[in-house]
Amino acid sequence: MRSRSNSGVKLDNYARIVNQTILRHQDPVTGLLPGSVEQPDAWVRDNVYSIVCVWALSLAYRKNADRDEDKAKAYELEQSVVKLMRGILQCIMRQLDKVEKFKYSNCTRDSLHAKYNPQTCATVVGDQEWGHLQVDATSLFLLFLAQMTASGLHIVYTQDEVDIIQNLMFYIETAYKVADYGMWERGDKTNQGIPELNASSIGTAKAALEALDDLNLFGAKGGPGSVVHALPDDIQNCQSILNSLLPRASTSKEVDAGVLSIISYPAFAVEDMSIVNLTKEEIISKLQGRYGCCRFLRDGHKTPKEDPNRLYYESAELKLFENIECEWPLFWTYLILDGIFINSQEQVQEYREALDGILIKQKDGIRLVPELYSVPPEKVEEEYVNPHSVERIPMGKCPLKWGQSLYILGSLLAEGFLAPGEIDPLNRRFSTIPKPDVVVQVSILAETEEIKQLLLKNGIEVQTVADIHPIRVQPSSVLSHIYARLGRNQRLGLTGRPYRRIGVLGTSKLYIIRNNIFAFTPQFIDHQQFYLALDNRMIVDMLRTDLSYLSSHWRMTGRPTVTFPISQTMLTEDHTDLDPAVLATLKKLQDGYYGGARIQSGKLSEFLTTSCFAHLSFMDSGKTQASCMAWDEEEEDRGCFAEQPVHEFNFGDETDDLPEYLDHLLATTTPPQELPATEKRTGLSRFKAAASRTREMVSLVRKAKDLQIHNVHMYLPNKLFYSPQPPLNLRDGTRPQTSQGPELLLTSECNLPRDDTGAVDYDALARLLSETHNLQDQADILYILFKDKGMEWDTQLHGTGTTVRRLLQDLYEKAGDMRQWGLIRMISGTLRKKVEELDWACTDLLAHQKHLTVGLPPEPREKTISAPLPPDELVSLIDQASENNITIAILTQEIMVYLAMNIRTQPGLFSEMFRLRIGLIIQVMATELAQSLSCSGEEATESLMSLSPSELKNLLHHILSGKEFGVQKSVRSVETGASPAISIHEVGNVGATKSERAGISKLKTDIKMSQHTHTLDVEHVDPGRCRFPSIESFDGMAEAPSAKDNRHGQWLRRRRLDGALNRVPVGFYQKVWRILQKCHGLSIEGFVLPSSTTREMTPGEIKFAVHVETVLNRVPQPEYRQLLVEGILVLTMLADVDIDSIGSIIHVEKIVHIANDMFYKDQKDLGAEDSILDRDQATGICRLLYDSAPSGRFGTMTYLTKAVAVYVQDFLPTGSCALQ
Repeated sequence: MRSRSNSGVKLDNYARIVNQTILRHQDPVTGLLPGSVEQPDAWVRDNVYSIVCVWALSLAYRKNADRDEDKAKAYELEQSVVKLMRGILQCIMRQLDKVEKFKYSNCTRDSLHAKYNPQTCATVVGDQEWGHLQVDATSLFLLFLAQMTASGLHIVYTQDEVDIIQNLMFYIETAYKVADYGMWERGDKTNQGIPELNASSIGTAKAALEALDDLNLFGAKGGPGSVVHALPDDIQNCQSILNSLLPRASTSKEVDAGVLSIISYPAFAVEDMSIVNLTKEEIISKLQGRYGCCRFLRDGHKTPKEDPNRLYYESAELKLFENIECEWPLFWTYLILDGIFINSQEQVQEYREALDGILIKQKDGIRLVPELYSVPPEKVEEEYVNPHSVERIPMGKCPLKWGQSLYILGSLLAEGFLAPGEIDPLNRRFSTIPKPDVVVQVSILAETEEIKQLLLKNGIEVQTVADIHPIRVQPSSVLSHIYARLGRNQRLGLTGRPYRRIGVLGTSKLYIIRNNIFAFTPQFIDHQQFYLALDNRMIVDMLRTDLSYLSSHWRMTGRPTVTFPISQTMLTEDHTDLDPAVLATLKKLQDGYYGGARIQSGKLSEFLTTSCFAHLSFMDSGKTQASCMAWDEEEEDRGCFAEQPVHEFNFGDETDDLPEYLDHLLATTTPPQELPATEKRTGLSRFKAAASRTREMVSLVRKAKDLQIHNVHMYLPNKLFYSPQPPLNLRDGTRPQTSQGPELLLTSECNLPRDDTGAVDYDALARLLSETHNLQDQADILYILFKDKGMEWDTQLHGTGTTVRRLLQDLYEKAGDMRQWGLIRMISGTLRKKVEELDWACTDLLAHQKHLTVGLPPEPREKTISAPLPPDELVSLIDQASENNITIAILTQEIMVYLAMNIRTQPGLFSEMFRLRIGLIIQVMATELAQSLSCSGEEATESLMSLSPSELKNLLHHILSGKEFGVQKSVRSVETGASPAISIHEVGNVGATKSERAGISKLKTDIKMSQHTHTLDVEHVDPGRCRFPSIESFDGMAEAPSAKDNRHGQWLRRRRLDGALNRVPVGFYQKVWRILQKCHGLSIEGFVLPSSTTREMTPGEIKFAVHVETVLNRVPQPEYRQLLVEGILVLTMLADVDIDSIGSIIHVEKIVHIANDMFYKDQKDLGAEDSILDRDQATGICRLLYDSAPSGRFGTMTYLTKAVAVYVQDFLPTGSCALQ
């Protein structure tokens, strides 16, 4: 018998510790671990962390086995791990109804429970009696399930269990927008049960999705059926939100030590090393003490000042916990592991030595990690005065199994029993390593042979949909339907993935489905219901955004492949050439560099070797039929894949629509085989073949319609479906008049046809439609019919069924062909169309911690959105806030989508903004146009509504960028009937150049001239014509830029933009927090920001910034708001002066008015004319002060500093130099 080696003896010692502290508590039936004697429940998170050291020890025994007993020991430990993981799986299997509901509702009451009975796997408290929604706990279970499976453990046994894991991935895939209770089960730190977005939950979910993607849950013995899939766009959404949130942990916690678990072991969820280091520094500098780290600032848990009889804290009570927060040794175990993974021996040694000094040593030599160290009640005052000075006492669980487990894991790694790669077989630790440059492959496809020839004429060689056989191209909505079948299991009542949009990362892979290769077009090609897709510049812009996004966010093996179809709508109006914007883009794509991305353009067939592939085996016909067989007999036909909460688990005939569609597709899109010359067909057989082919095509199109797949003809290599629906023969109008809108001001002079009684003759009015050539007149008539008779009134123009709605739809298409944007928007608003991605855009902005307001200020008209809303609710809230002003309602939807596009690709534009006020942004846009074009508010509104979507997005981007820009008329031929285009360009720091100023004045004359090109005589317009209701504009906005000084109006404009965007200087909110500690509060226009807020909130909290912003937003004029911000900024300088108090409540507006009076007096003394010193009616502030630079002799800061000195002089110490 061999003697035991030294390493073997050490391992036996660790086995003894593991057995004493963890395994002896494991339930023999379920395998679960209770929390402690006092808290006997089994928490999911604690259980997973606690078993990690057992798994690590089993790996160490396998690696260092001296004899057979060691291998047996390794197997025994492995089985303990499997038993616990399967115990948690059993708990979840008893709550599958919750998994199913939560996928659709994301609601706290539908979430899986956070803790269970360790003997029975049953729940222990009610749904609403605990903060159960903890996405990080479910994600942690999935992450370690993946790592353990990859290391060789068999945890998942059956195909049903594979489906459960797949559905759990759907449960966590929306973590980036789900407010939960987080790691500490309390949500908002006031402990009042308010869920919030938590960085730790998002990071763990991202790690779990990445770890499980394409993993075979049966290990090496599994087939394609046991592979689970994650969607790359969900992973990337989590990444984006993490980057925008860190180093903050949530809205109410500016720093949280729990985030260590996502920036290092086990999740390694953050890819940017600078963010990792910044977050780690914040945690160590703000939370570390002599016994570990606090969980977060002002954490009252188990402190002597906490009232144990009360679960919730009062807001002002949080200040009591400052400097006496309990310190947790647990976090040093994370820092030891972090040191091992980043290979920093100093860090490992430092924290191991520190931890050894505070462990509780038992008689048997085993050292335990206590839960936390608390300040003794009698030493609280001493600790307040000198933080980290008093000796603390251990409290809570001893050992804290989670901490004990990580301590043992760290020791095994530090002493060389395991290498980091062995407990991280999926290589998550390499996430921060820089990725190589991405080359985006772009394949351009022509919809028809004619388009292919047009492209060839321009020197661009492409293929048609028919040419690329056997590869098949489909819209992204088909991919959404395919993924909706993933994880379906009728026996378990699981409906698979909710039908959701697939982002550009998902559509840029090639897919193998039923042994055929499929490519999918990007999401934006699918836009059908809304007018954004009518603007080819917008399509091109979206393509550029997607390519740029792919080049910076692609993380998968193989290159991304974008399939871009050129359709009929991308041609000029006469269909003789390509739209110039599309053509220019295609030529740039050939150059190999576009939108900041490296591009390789070519044929799809050339990309097969370099592309990223995904094999969707769950769509293979064998599996689909097997899983559908039982369902078909029970359920009757139920229509199709409409997204709806499938809580009642209706697995209807919908399950067969998709396979049938794919079967039809694969059958009908195969090119017919050429017959040998000897077998010439007879006429009859040719006719039968053609008839059968047509029948197949019609059936395919019907299936496509069932699946709500639009423009299916684009994806079929067949001429059958190219003819559009016959029009309703409204006369064409080709004039470019676009400026009219919906609110009809009907007066007695209206030339409407009347009947004998003098009432409006609606039938005659309807007949007028056929005689009118002008689209605007047709719109006016239809608007009157809609207002008076309703949308479903039958005009009987072309037999029955010619309703107002159908005529409006027809007119919408005509206006779309003519690119008359004002008319398009008006009809779109009348038809109550909504942007397909509106709710997605809203959720995306909210997930980036931006609150939204819709409607024009002030409240209550301006409505705030602080949580995701269902699409219909969102649209009705926008309508309500817009007070049924169609102009504002439709622009609000559009701008929300553009803001989401911008935040996705350029999150830096939104720094220091926590609330996006869309109504105010629309007002500023109208003001910008009015000033640049020197026109009235009404004309500016019309110009704004007449901008194409791409121009509107461009204007918004320039406003967000904070750079100076000019607006001018771009030369676009009037014959095309398009609306007058406006071009936006950046201007240097010195204002507009001579040519730019000339351009602006030219635009003025151009717009006036374009008004005379209309076919209708402007002099004789009926007063009853509908006009866009003017957007309320700011005072004095029609002032023309002065010819004498090109900087005139520059600072007023800058303040107006910053005020509308809530833009403040960096560090502003932290400074406000400090000044609030020296006074009783700040009053802004009668609304007080009390100093008591600092007792609840810490300076770096998002919650505090939003609170300050809310008070500032009570001021409706953005330029006045910005002047108040400057006043507060000067005030905050006093926070650094060594005085205890600067008074009770400081009235900021008084300081601004004192400064204004000083400015006015100085200007009068210098002989300024009264016309220059005109005052703003609403605020009494001199307009010239708004337009003064901050610095300089007459700068706003100069006067505000003097005003502050006057206002607070009574509170300053006498004779001191503090004032200077």
